[in-house]
Amino acid sequence: MMRVVLDTNVLVSALIFPGSAPSEIFKVALKKRYELYVSSFILNEFQRVLEAKFMFSGEEATAATEFVRTNAQAVEPIQALKVIAAKDADNRILECAMAAKADFLVTGDKKHIRKIEVYEGIKIVLPAEFYRILREKNLLP
Repeated sequence: MMRVVLDTNVLVSALIFPGSAPSEIFKVALKKRYELYVSSFILNEFQRVLEAKFMFSGEEATAATEFVRTNAQAVEPIQALKVIAAKDADNRILECAMAAKADFLVTGDKKHIRKIEVYEGIKIVLPAEFYRILREKNLLP
């Protein structure tokens, strides 16, 4: 089964924009058609973004974060990376993908992390690209 890490921005988009590629990708994870992995960094950033940028209450953001946590496998990276100089938070996302031995890291960040394309065998793709991959593998509902 494919092992996948969804960047924080993809998880946020899945929640905020129903019907979007990120939303559809997350629905496939809920159906256990691939293994979704997260780290405490991703979960903490997810909660922080929901509260700071989307004005979720602490209670709402915590509930959303718990929903993601219960539908994913948590890993804690042991290797610190310095691959992306411009944005250190992206290194934390990449660390999660490494710890999960992910096949794919799905990100909406075209400026920094997506430019890498492949890191240590992990394919870094945009949500639309991953949606197409899911469709090609007949994993969509």
